[in-house]
Amino acid sequence: MLQDVDRFIEKHDLLGKRDTVVVGVSGGPDSVALLHYLTNTLSEFQLSVIAAHMNHELRGEESLEDLAFVERYCKQEGIIFEASSEDVGRYKEVHQLSTQVAARECRYHFFEQVMEKYHANALALAHHGDDQIETMLMRQVHGSTGAGLAGMPVKRPFSTGMIIRPFLGITKDQVLDYCDTHSLSYRIDPSNSSDRYVRNRFRHHVLPFLKEENPSVHLRYQLYSERLQSDEKYLMQQASAHLDDVIVEQNDKFVKLDIKSLQSLPIPLQRRVIHLILNYLYTGNAPFSSIHIEDLRLMFDSEHPSASLNLPLELRAVKSYTTCYFSFETFLHPEPYEYHLSLRGSVETPLGTITAVPIDSIPPQLSPNDLIMEEVAFPLVVRSRHSGDRIQPKGMIGTKKVKDIFIDRKIDRSERDVWPIVEDQMGHIIWVAGVTRSEKATLSAKKNKLVHLHYAKKLHRLGGQYH
Repeated sequence: MLQDVDRFIEKHDLLGKRDTVVVGVSGGPDSVALLHYLTNTLSEFQLSVIAAHMNHELRGEESLEDLAFVERYCKQEGIIFEASSEDVGRYKEVHQLSTQVAARECRYHFFEQVMEKYHANALALAHHGDDQIETMLMRQVHGSTGAGLAGMPVKRPFSTGMIIRPFLGITKDQVLDYCDTHSLSYRIDPSNSSDRYVRNRFRHHVLPFLKEENPSVHLRYQLYSERLQSDEKYLMQQASAHLDDVIVEQNDKFVKLDIKSLQSLPIPLQRRVIHLILNYLYTGNAPFSSIHIEDLRLMFDSEHPSASLNLPLELRAVKSYTTCYFSFETFLHPEPYEYHLSLRGSVETPLGTITAVPIDSIPPQLSPNDLIMEEVAFPLVVRSRHSGDRIQPKGMIGTKKVKDIFIDRKIDRSERDVWPIVEDQMGHIIWVAGVTRSEKATLSAKKNKLVHLHYAKKLHRLGGQYH
């Protein structure tokens, strides 16, 4: 075992001489063996070691006995000892988490405090190769995405240093043999024998079969994990490079994407772009799975121009033609509005601002967001659409429903009810801002006292970072 761990530490550059290392010690055989290994076997590294124990207060007296055991061992060995107690059951209820997630959050918060106190280079955890197999299998079965399928990383940034897992290259049996060889006492958590917990079912029923097929299966899974993490890192970098092409608008609780731009990417990058967007909206606390990502891709590929999908934590994805927007906000019917636009005035609407500026001559280049009127037409009315609205588009004899124009121009459903409509003093619609102008907006032959109307649509891109 010692040579295996030594080689693993060297291969992954986990420790340096005179490093300060916090060790998470529960009192079980794995963490006791790791603590002993770092304080005795690796004496040439001259490490400064701090043992950190979290009492989760989940097993009454047994939890207190675990704490006392670790404290006693550290005192005997002259190891600095830090402990904390947390009512995980209460924390779980307050934050509406599972027991495992609540315990993990409390534990890592404590570890972070200890690392900061000692300016530690590393937090060493005692996960071994069997734990890695169980983790990877569980995540495959329950639909993890991306790097989650790769299991636990050998090291990753945390607090003032790195989380390291020196035992990922060895098995549970090797850990137990190490404890026997060095006459190390340890505590046993009775819950480890119960099939109530998912991990235990994998441990008791799946892992033995794999070990029968290949006693070194833990090495195969660890190699697979490292390759997956390396591949995933590269693919995520590629996906991140395409975000600006895919994202149309965004803020903290809203993202709008261009479906065509997304679909132009290879499918592996499509999945990861969606993953990055969801991870951004959920602020890293990702309750989504591969199933949600595939459901979104199916919705995007559908021939139906509109569709919606409800995602975890009341996030909703709404497809409208070639765009899709994600939002946590409740989709209520927007409030109608009506404003008067005066000469040299401006009106701000939910989608953008319309300004009126007198001009001496018609500009040589005009965009669909520009309209030239005569001063005599003012004041104008800028409003949201009404049921049955009709306009006589430029060049047409008859009128057309504004609703049909929105459909023809594939205006997003989320914007139709608040899209600015401009009408004259007679109540005629003269402009669907940025979309089409009316025959009634035609200038007279004299073209006196011209006014330039400009529609500036709002941009919501705030430069948020995706991780």
